Amino acid sequence: MTGTCHRTGVASVAVGRVTGSLSAPACDEISVEEPLEIRVAEHPEGVPPKSVAVTMRTPGDDVGLAAGFLFTEGIIAGLDELEGVRRVGPNAVEARLRPGARLDPAKLDRHSFVSSSCGACGKRSIAAVRVTGRHRIVSGEPRLALEVVHGLPQALRSGQSGFARTGGIHASGLFDATGRLLGLREDVGRHNALDKLIGAELLAHSIPLTGRIVLVSGRVSFELVQKAAIAGAPVLGAVGAPSSLAVELARECGMTLLGFVRDGRFNVYSDSGRIDSSGSLIHSA
Repeated sequence: MTGTCHRTGVASVAVGRVTGSLSAPACDEISVEEPLEIRVAEHPEGVPPKSVAVTMRTPGDDVGLAAGFLFTEGIIAGLDELEGVRRVGPNAVEARLRPGARLDPAKLDRHSFVSSSCGACGKRSIAAVRVTGRHRIVSGEPRLALEVVHGLPQALRSGQSGFARTGGIHASGLFDATGRLLGLREDVGRHNALDKLIGAELLAHSIPLTGRIVLVSGRVSFELVQKAAIAGAPVLGAVGAPSSLAVELARECGMTLLGFVRDGRFNVYSDSGRIDSSGSLIHSA
């Protein structure tokens, strides 16, 4: 592998390119995937940090990824428990808790290794997946015009610089109720992209995500709904399909869950009350 660029998470590799019956040497750009170890240090000083997870991710926004992971996994309740987050190596990030904050071993019910595509498969039981302490989602807000929802995929794609180069990376975008793109993060892992986005908002003191929309580039799993709910996002949309557990949890949380948001159409799987149908045939889900 040559030409690896960790700032953009893209690497250039030599390939053989076949078109019809013809082949020729060429170069291709691919998304980088490397391990990131997330460590947590407690007070007092001198206590060795504890390794809580190793996740396969695209390098970049590692501090946000670590902060988002710790928050959406319920390991920390919020920014007030964090003294700081810093890189301690090319593939390691250390979060230091504030004095008085402690790691709860019961919240570390996750295998030590998490693949970039796995997400909830690292959990030991469905009970451990249902993380408590999420922000309350305000009902009925925001109200979204149909044209706003229809415009989200193109706005997301326009910000996906990594996808434009590689065609092989996921994205999570944050929008306001008018469809304006507020933030976007990319990663080879769907849950990593969302953790990076939520972590950036957490570190910017912008949690909960009241009145905002999250759109993800692929399908929606249970864990993505869980992470968005913990951050207080009232609307979660996806270019792809949701799973049955994702729909169940969204309904449980009072979240509006949208699937197949593309090509001028979408499905509403839960709480259609936030969608301003303006006389259309959308019914409550």
